[in-house]
Amino acid sequence: MPSPTLPRFDLQGWDSKDIAHPYPVYRRYREAAPVHRWPSGTDRPDTFFVFSHDDCVRVLTSRLFGRSARVASGDASAVSVPIPAEYRVLRTLVENWLVFLDPPRHTQLRSLLTTEFSPSVVAGLRPRVTRIAQHLLERLGPRQPTDLVEAFAAPFPILVISELLGIPPEHQSWLRANAVALQEASSSRSGGGRDGYVQAQAAALEFAQYFRREVERRRGEDRGDLLTLLVRAREAGAPLSVDGIVGTCVHLLTAGHETTTNFLAKAVLSLRAHPRVLDELRARPELTPGAVEELMRYDSPVQAVTRWAYEETRLGEHEVPRGSRVVALLGSANRDPARFAHPDVLDLHRAADRHLGFGLGIHYCLGATLARTEAEIGLRTLLEGVPGLSRGGHQVDYADDMVFHGPRRLVLSLA
Repeated sequence: MPSPTLPRFDLQGWDSKDIAHPYPVYRRYREAAPVHRWPSGTDRPDTFFVFSHDDCVRVLTSRLFGRSARVASGDASAVSVPIPAEYRVLRTLVENWLVFLDPPRHTQLRSLLTTEFSPSVVAGLRPRVTRIAQHLLERLGPRQPTDLVEAFAAPFPILVISELLGIPPEHQSWLRANAVALQEASSSRSGGGRDGYVQAQAAALEFAQYFRREVERRRGEDRGDLLTLLVRAREAGAPLSVDGIVGTCVHLLTAGHETTTNFLAKAVLSLRAHPRVLDELRARPELTPGAVEELMRYDSPVQAVTRWAYEETRLGEHEVPRGSRVVALLGSANRDPARFAHPDVLDLHRAADRHLGFGLGIHYCLGATLARTEAEIGLRTLLEGVPGLSRGGHQVDYADDMVFHGPRRLVLSLA
């Protein structure tokens, strides 16, 4: 049962101060109840919030936990994703996201995509990614003040993934707006409220119509982009439906853009709070790859992931019945002193030692190599191209989201 000293933990309803800096909250729970059980009521399974590094690793890597509430419950009529049935287009879209699939569908789809995100392919993309970053830097110009999210951190990954998918760059504003609207279906944002689902359903409908047209345009063609690769794979007999192609494109677009946007904005905030670290990183570019890993650990862009117990098991001091919801707090795990010495210190020289910023297990981030490349190039572009990055004040407005965690606005006065 929950510790008597702890209130109910939830991913919703946080105040703005704790959203901006959740780590003292995590520490309190991690020290008192590394696995925190909260009864969800008679009609729903209990939820177990997992705060320690070792227990999060087990949740992410053990086949005792999976992504499907339907499999966990053993009820074929149960919803497979947390989207109400009336939002049919949205549910169909999300059901085809790689992150919600279990083997064998997960294995089949991931094998199709792995080559396109391999280190060798991503290395060949570096010049194109650098050009995109430099172009956005030039557009920053002398404007004062500057919203770094709107001007750089958000369009940067959208333009990169659009190029990979073969989507014209002039569509990036539309893509960004719909990706943000789609996130309103996140349970940590919507709280089950109708308005968030309505916005997300509208965005899902636009995405579905758009990518279905793009699929039709690529039939029998060889454009060399990722969307064409998926179409050709289906034509060659791969077990991939049109809905599966559409869902995959939208998933790559939304997941990749949200995480990199949050990483860059939070990395800038972390470095501004540690000016000596910023100065060292600016002076020593060779530290950038390690700095990306440390910044990812220090303030992860994804703070939590959900799994379901496929069998009865044990976590910490708790028996976890089959069908239970299990939430791994990656942000807490990455600050666990049992795994990382002095975890609240931003240390560029720390070994990149199994942080959970990209997850773990079969759902380890497919685009991690691309995300690291974007993070390195984006960070270096800002450090080298914005001399006043460490000066002046800033205004930050965090999204009300404890899963995809980061500022929706970061207005800098760079003078």
